[in-house]
Amino acid sequence: MKDTASSIGDQLRRWRQRRHLSQLELACEADISARHVSFLETGRSLPSREMLLRLAERLAIPLRERNPLLLSAGYAPVYAERRLDDPALEQAKKAIELLLAGHEPYPALAIDRHWSLVAANSVVHSMLAGVAPRLLEPPINVMRVALHPEGLAPQVENFGEWRSHLLSRLRRQIDATADPVLVELLAELESYPVKEDPHHARPAEDYAGVLVPLRLRTDRGVLSFFGTITVFGTPLDVTLAELAIESMFPADPQTAELLAGAARGKTSK
Repeated sequence: MKDTASSIGDQLRRWRQRRHLSQLELACEADISARHVSFLETGRSLPSREMLLRLAERLAIPLRERNPLLLSAGYAPVYAERRLDDPALEQAKKAIELLLAGHEPYPALAIDRHWSLVAANSVVHSMLAGVAPRLLEPPINVMRVALHPEGLAPQVENFGEWRSHLLSRLRRQIDATADPVLVELLAELESYPVKEDPHHARPAEDYAGVLVPLRLRTDRGVLSFFGTITVFGTPLDVTLAELAIESMFPADPQTAELLAGAARGKTSK
């Protein structure tokens, strides 16, 4: 029992420190005493199932990590992990399909926790036409496609700032999840050579202080996008909790017109 309590305590302390919270701050968040938090972390007390779930929620521990935490305390896991084609997720899958299709003529895609492509609309597939075939073999990693020299990198006009944005986002994700697969992915992406390119060497623009767009050179001209992220609001399934839909919107009128024209051209055929 003491070894179990110590193990649970070590895990809770690591997650608390990862969230940059003091014992007192966590205690206030969980509506318990700081002494109770201290006893749990040092293994002097073993949390109940309800207390463990409450602390996991306040610490924003990913659902995937909550099940092992429960198991190590001797409790049954709570969160199922189903395939997206499981009948129980049918309505969620339909929602994803509606969001992707409804976003056309602009690109949208669904990714999992490791940035593997789960689904995408037809606009995304057309944008990947110049990517090396080996990078498009399943499972397709969106980060790899975006930053690899044989992926989209040569087409990105503001590659330096876009690369910095993506790597910063990945680092924040690693800080939040401690996922070793993402740590390996970050090391791989940082190892890619960055070729000198007159377009890439352009000085950074301030974009009116609003956001950093993705500026992509295509045979139709330069397409400029900004993105939004959609996640499921109250997931109780690990798969759904780890899904995110990336929707790209035109960052300028020219991009909107180019994509609308391309859509009209497809419709008229």
